[in-house]
Amino acid sequence: MAHVRQVILVVEDEAAIAETILYALRTEGFEPVWKSTAHEALAVLKDSPITLVILDVGLPDMSGFDVCREIHRQTQVPVIFLTARSSEVDKIVGLELGADDYLAKPFSPRELTARVRAVLRRTNGKAISPPSSSAAKLWEHDVARCRISYRAKPLDLTRNEYRLLCALLASPGRVFTRDQLMAAAWDDPGAAIDRTVDAHIKTLRSKLRGIAPESDPLVTHRGLGYSLREE
Repeated sequence: MAHVRQVILVVEDEAAIAETILYALRTEGFEPVWKSTAHEALAVLKDSPITLVILDVGLPDMSGFDVCREIHRQTQVPVIFLTARSSEVDKIVGLELGADDYLAKPFSPRELTARVRAVLRRTNGKAISPPSSSAAKLWEHDVARCRISYRAKPLDLTRNEYRLLCALLASPGRVFTRDQLMAAAWDDPGAAIDRTVDAHIKTLRSKLRGIAPESDPLVTHRGLGYSLREE
């Protein structure tokens, strides 16, 4: 049987931690690739088949949560978050953004590789190729500039509107509850209320209809929440 290359992208800005992770992964037979910034990591994902991403939340150029959103705009590669912040809100937001596991620092290399293997068992451990660049996209997300465009036209969004739309874009078709959207879009989710999410969805719809009056990509699921229409 041919050996299946399992390339693990490690996105970690602290060299000492990265070296420990790389050594542990190589010892277990994986092929790690290390990048210290979000932009370098996203460039790798566009060009190379990656089996899994180990992603630090506290990167110098972008929040790991925003990187996770963008990763899932490009591919369905599994993600394991690393963070020095073990607060419950961070954990909830990370997993709701589509992360497959979550590990707080400090951690043992053996625990990390065990979690990598567990995630790969669940996801079949196959490298996910980058998407075709020729595929037409209704949505464009410039993460570096925090700018989202719909049908090639940039949207003028507030911070919370941007975060709300990022969460929906990360998983088209998935129904998010209001609580999940509040956790993803607000710094203090406990300070927001259900009506706040509804109001922001309403203004987002208005801005999207300003670009395409016949279109309504935001779907309301009564009694449940909201999703982004799969198109």
